[in-house]
Amino acid sequence: MKIIIKAKNIDLTDDIKNYVEEKIGSIKKFIDVLKREDEIGKTLAEVFVELEKETMHHRKGDIFLVKTRIYLPGREIISETRSDDLRKSIVEAKDELQLEIDKYKAKNIDEVRRQQQKLKNEIIK
Repeated sequence: MKIIIKAKNIDLTDDIKNYVEEKIGSIKKFIDVLKREDEIGKTLAEVFVELEKETMHHRKGDIFLVKTRIYLPGREIISETRSDDLRKSIVEAKDELQLEIDKYKAKNIDEVRRQQQKLKNEIIK
């Protein structure tokens, strides 16, 4: 999994970069389950993370925006969170991505099971 980080109106320090890689990198274990044998050694997903401070003159309220985008085979998963704390926004974005990846996996598993059931029914007839 490859993580690409972009910052807008924020200095991208090593501390912030490491925090993003730690939190967003933790969803790698959910994506690696999706790999097939023919894709061993290939990068399955790229994660684009955009950290943004929406306004330069506001000091209170939801001023930090974190947008994440993952490209998976057959699907693009996007999350967007706003918060008053940058780290909180990053964690919320990770949680939202994790939920969407779970939905994606469940849909793929259900599709395989439907195909297997269809074949089973054709064989029985």
